Amino acid sequence: MTTTNEFTASTKTGRLADFVDSRVGASGMVKEFGRKIFPDHWSFMFGEVAMYCFVLLLLSGTFLTFFFDPSMAHVVYEGSYVPLKGIGMSTAMASTLDISFDVRGGLFMRQVHHWSALLFVASLSVHMLRVFFTGAFRRPRELNWVVGGVLLIMGLAAGFTGYSLPDDLLSGNGLRIIDGVMKAIPVVGTYLSMFFFGGEFPGEHVIPRLYSLHIMIVPAVIILLLVIHLFMVVTHKHTQYPGPGRTNDNVVGFPVGPVYAAKAGGFFFIIFGIIAMISGLVQINPVWNYGPYDPSPVSAGTQPDWYIGFVDGALRLMPGVLGNFSFEWNIPFPWGSNTLVLSVLLPALVPAGALFAVMFAWPWIERWVTKDNREHHLLDRPRNAPFRTAMGAAGVVFYSVMWAAASSDLIATHFHVALNDVTYWLRTLFFLGPIIAFWLTRRICLSLQRKDREIVLHGREAGIIQMSPEGGFSEKHEEIDVYKRYLLTSFNDNKYIPAQPDAAGHISRKEKRRAKISKFFFEDRVAPVTPSELEAAHAAHGHHEVEGDKQDSIEK
Repeated sequence: MTTTNEFTASTKTGRLADFVDSRVGASGMVKEFGRKIFPDHWSFMFGEVAMYCFVLLLLSGTFLTFFFDPSMAHVVYEGSYVPLKGIGMSTAMASTLDISFDVRGGLFMRQVHHWSALLFVASLSVHMLRVFFTGAFRRPRELNWVVGGVLLIMGLAAGFTGYSLPDDLLSGNGLRIIDGVMKAIPVVGTYLSMFFFGGEFPGEHVIPRLYSLHIMIVPAVIILLLVIHLFMVVTHKHTQYPGPGRTNDNVVGFPVGPVYAAKAGGFFFIIFGIIAMISGLVQINPVWNYGPYDPSPVSAGTQPDWYIGFVDGALRLMPGVLGNFSFEWNIPFPWGSNTLVLSVLLPALVPAGALFAVMFAWPWIERWVTKDNREHHLLDRPRNAPFRTAMGAAGVVFYSVMWAAASSDLIATHFHVALNDVTYWLRTLFFLGPIIAFWLTRRICLSLQRKDREIVLHGREAGIIQMSPEGGFSEKHEEIDVYKRYLLTSFNDNKYIPAQPDAAGHISRKEKRRAKISKFFFEDRVAPVTPSELEAAHAAHGHHEVEGDKQDSIEK
């Protein structure tokens, strides 16, 4: 007779959980992940909003796939929407109309899907901006920053491929731009267009191919990137804002289970409720008003979704000629001449390429300029990194000008101004806007740092006017508490680092360039208050307070 001390659960659910755990070892993973600490700050919620929007995209998209037919076969519409009855269109457009008018809840699910897509890209963009402005991309999170950048690009790809599926007049104009960009590529451009569209534009196969990308390949890549991103967050631990008790070696916050998990679950249903309310009340993408796509007419006032607008805006800003200089070059080849249309290729590829190239390379650029290779788990206040904040503001303005240019025709018609004037102003802002934004943002950050320095040394203005023994009047200052003082003085003080010689005593050209950039960024800076400066300020204020008390006693 043998005895065993093996645990036996008393409930059916417990026995099932014990059965699964004994075979896959899930309890260890759950226990380890459940103990992970996450800081509790509102700015960390943007990443969660993006993840919850993606979940809603998957759920609503699954519903729509049951009814959408991604075919470009020609049919005559005989559905419920009377104004389009008897009109020829593609099967994709007809099925979109059927979802909108004949499937119960179809229009609501379409709008949930579209609004979730817009908010997914928006929250992901704001999350990336938060990471950039607070310096959360620094070592050891450089690769996670790259993963986030690729995730943003895939979000744009998911939005564009889904936006084009209804085959309506608005989305067809967007595909026409893609066709033009492809054909502007010399030698291979026409072949790429014929392959992508399945013949001469609009072809017969572009909608099925975009559908495959939209429901399989792009979502699979996004899910993979999300898993990698969350794995790196758990591996590197979460960043946190500076404060008493918070160091590079700990995380102050709540564990995943049960506190954070419960809050995250509630937050998901809040996001779902808000998107459902917007989808039920605010109409978006009414394809029945646009009608089926017809490549023969040219439509005015067409715009893509906001996240793709910057590419369209860049195309509108690009001139065809500058004086006598033409941006169309005929390149001779043995088989004949091919036209290189730089007026299309440059705005379609260079601005977006430059924006994403600088974004991906920034962690290494900043590490090279500052020579700071330490691990960073504490975040920066944007004002305490003036050069980084100024560069971020310049990038936002650079993007925003192109984004506004996508609406140049609507700006002209709504404000009753000439379209050419709008274009000239936007072209000027395209070059001067980022420079002005950089200079202005940097000066604002330095001014805020000086304000913080004055508050630490002299305290806050109390609003009480007092008279000195000499008869002068001044405002009384109140000393700030220790916690606030810590926040205002605890930050990285990046200094200008001159060119450093190598082991052989030589200074390379690369090092000289780094020194010039470092001087440009850090020569004008505000250093944090040192303990000796704080002690001297307290001593001076103590002397003034004693003199004031003496004067008060004399007056009494």
